[in-house]
Amino acid sequence: MSLFKDKVLLITGGTGSFGNAVLNRFLKTDIGEIRIFSRDEKKQDDMRHDFQARMPEVAGKIKFYIGDVRNKSTLKYAMKGVDYVFHAAALKQVPSCEFFPMEAVKTNVIGTDNTLDAAIDAGVKCVICLSTDKAAYPINAMGITKAIEEKVAIAKSRYSGDTKICCTRYGNVMCSRGSVIPLWIDQIRKGNPITLTEPKMTRFIMSLEEAVDLVLFAFENGDNGDILVQKAPACTIGTQAEAVCELFGGKKEDIKVIGIRHGEKMYETLLTKEEAAKAVDMGNFYRVPADNRDLNYDKYFKEGDAKRATIEEFNSDNTRRLNLEETKEKIASLQYIQNELNGIPNLV
Repeated sequence: MSLFKDKVLLITGGTGSFGNAVLNRFLKTDIGEIRIFSRDEKKQDDMRHDFQARMPEVAGKIKFYIGDVRNKSTLKYAMKGVDYVFHAAALKQVPSCEFFPMEAVKTNVIGTDNTLDAAIDAGVKCVICLSTDKAAYPINAMGITKAIEEKVAIAKSRYSGDTKICCTRYGNVMCSRGSVIPLWIDQIRKGNPITLTEPKMTRFIMSLEEAVDLVLFAFENGDNGDILVQKAPACTIGTQAEAVCELFGGKKEDIKVIGIRHGEKMYETLLTKEEAAKAVDMGNFYRVPADNRDLNYDKYFKEGDAKRATIEEFNSDNTRRLNLEETKEKIASLQYIQNELNGIPNLV
């Protein structure tokens, strides 16, 4: 953690699952201060008491700031003296964004613009914006607004001066707030059937720890304007549901298929075909450099890219597919699941 020694890190939307994972990872290191920026005082109070109880010797490193990424003045106040920013604030529930798309625009697009402006003005060294696979070939309001968030970040990177701006794009984070596994666990314990949308639907899956790893990889290896992607595995929703049933004593025969919800795809894409053509393979990750062409389009009428015709996108149907045992093993390894199996309350 030498890069973060005595540094100040601000996390927007910091009371969410990602913010909690970062605190669990960073608090006992040599980092100087972690600022939690969010608009929900109750969640901040819960987080404050949780870390004071579990890590009293280092909980003083956490500072809480009430504010909203929609309000630039609250960001400017919180950004003073900050070295690094992890921008995690977002509206990310697909059906909610479908019904209230302008609310998604205000948080995911305008909120990102405000965050980056405040960071650049404050001289922040690096901002990592968290995005989603739904930003690639988006069909729903959440994905469209996250795609615009990425475009805003890349555009800002062209004139951000000494502030490096990168995006990370990843798939479903298991057991994050609002995700499906905690819902299934609750349904099993209440004796209700597990409800799922479509068993054949595929999704990338990763843990919160892997989400933090991706952000740290972007922080250390990304160039200004890059999008960083982890080569995540995937599984079908049906396999995931069966794995949870086996872990928590649910009945597979009671799984109830309810149909695809508003704005959902059968599979998700982490790299579009166009991005894959220029992506840099970095082992377990892809780095997509920013398109830094200028607005002089005339020369592009004569110059094309034949490579694009032969490149495939990277999606949850053509990545490595986990079987039932592999999926169960991955789910069982999560701290959230271990806590649930051992009767330990989870904050998120």
